[in-house]
This record gives sequence, structure tokens and C-alpha cells, in this order.
Amino acid sequence: MARTTIADRFAALQTRGDRALVCYITAGHPNEQASLTLMGGLADAGADVIEVGVPFSDPLADGPVIQASSQRALALGITYDRTLELIARADMRVPVVVFSYLNPVLAAGPDALRRAADAGASGVLITDLPVGADPEREAWLGDSGLAYIRLVAPTTPAHRMAEIARHGSGFVYVISRLGVTGARADLPADLPATMARLRSVTDLPACVGFGVSRPEQAAAVASLADGVVVGSALVRAADDALDSAFELVRTMRVALDSVSPRPAASSV
Repeated sequence: MARTTIADRFAALQTRGDRALVCYITAGHPNEQASLTLMGGLADAGADVIEVGVPFSDPLADGPVIQASSQRALALGITYDRTLELIARADMRVPVVVFSYLNPVLAAGPDALRRAADAGASGVLITDLPVGADPEREAWLGDSGLAYIRLVAPTTPAHRMAEIARHGSGFVYVISRLGVTGARADLPADLPATMARLRSVTDLPACVGFGVSRPEQAAAVASLADGVVVGSALVRAADDALDSAFELVRTMRVALDSVSPRPAASSV
């Protein structure tokens, strides 16, 4: 199957004025076969990009739902290499991002990123490598041929956002609030200011995650951003039943499509 790059996917969405639906799952959760079924089913339900999380023993940035899914996958023997095997077997028609802490990727060896690309991944996101913390590792990630997704937070000043964006590609992942991942009842009041700051320094697409769990929240975020990331709510739904996960994604897709088209982004 021909691969669609992240840049191509966002270009097509922006041409139509549509928002991206980015869906996170943990590799091997709720079990290996179910995660394979999830990947294909989420794309059919309306996901534009799928983040496949590599299970890790010490996921400090993750809330209880994703932590539990990671521990469950680890107990089933899911490693970095088995995550890549799942991606290869899924043969996705939408871009896949390998979502990981740094240690599992480093432990997988110097060819870990090449093997991810060979498996069919289009991007990589490392949660615990701030820009400037390790230029050699950042260059390795940025020169891998995979889109290198970087993160910004509500507390990130504009000059730092500009530096992060310069060292990233694909899209910018906007953490909507401080703390760990997890569904929330409301959206942070400072999200518009965070988005305005980011828009002032880069024209990379911006996708907002951390706390988006309901269609009305997705629509509200979509009025500000180029895409929405759904993680904990989706993992929790998959715990109940795969059909529950697919239904959540379908309702999110409808919500995003109900928002007025966004004008094409202009260069900064």
C-alpha cells in the first residue's frame, strides 16, 4: 500500500479547510490482535493520523488510563520491535507516528528510526527530549526521514516555540494544559492565547491534545487549531469494546467536520 506522508495529509486537509483527527493508541492494548484491528478501524472511522505508543515502564507524563494500557501491553511482551511489527502488519493508509519516550528508542539501537520507517511509520514523537537538551540526539531524530513531531506547552514563550518549530516537522503537538494526560471536563481558558503565540512564529500545522474527550470539546479546539489529538478517552473506550472506540472516533469526526472551514495557512 502506498504511504501517505504527514505533510501530504495536512496539505490535503488544509486545501479542503478540514481539521485533522489524530488518534493515539498503545501498541498491544488491549491485546496484540485488538490493537491491529484498532489501527485499521480507526482509519475507517475517520482518523487522519494514528499515534502508536511504545509501552514504557515509567511513563511519567501519562495519566492513569494510558499508564494502565502501557503496563498491560508490557505484560503481554510488547516491545519497541513488536510495536514496529504491528505497524508493518497493519499496513496503514493513513500516516502513523511512533510515539515514545526516549529510552525505548535508544535501547532499540542506532537503526531504530530506519526500521520504523521500513515498518511504515511516517513520523516520530519523543515525549521527554526538550529542544536543545541533546542536539546530537535531536539531529538523529530530525535527519531520520521521519517527521519529527515536537511539543509545546501553555507555558512555552513565543521565542521558544519558534525554536521548537524550527527543529520539528509534520505538525506541532500543543499540550493544552500542564500535568499528565487524561480526559477533562473542560478546556483550558488560556488555550486561545497559546495558539495565538504559536501561530505568530510558525506555519506548521498545530494539533491540540491532553484532555480532549468529547465531540463538543473537539469542535471547540478545532475552531482554534489544525487538528485535535484524542488519546486517553480512546484508550479507555477500547478497554470497554473496540466498537466503542470506533464510535467515539466517528462522533469526533462529525464534530470536526461541523466546524467552519479554516482558511489556508499563510507563511510566517
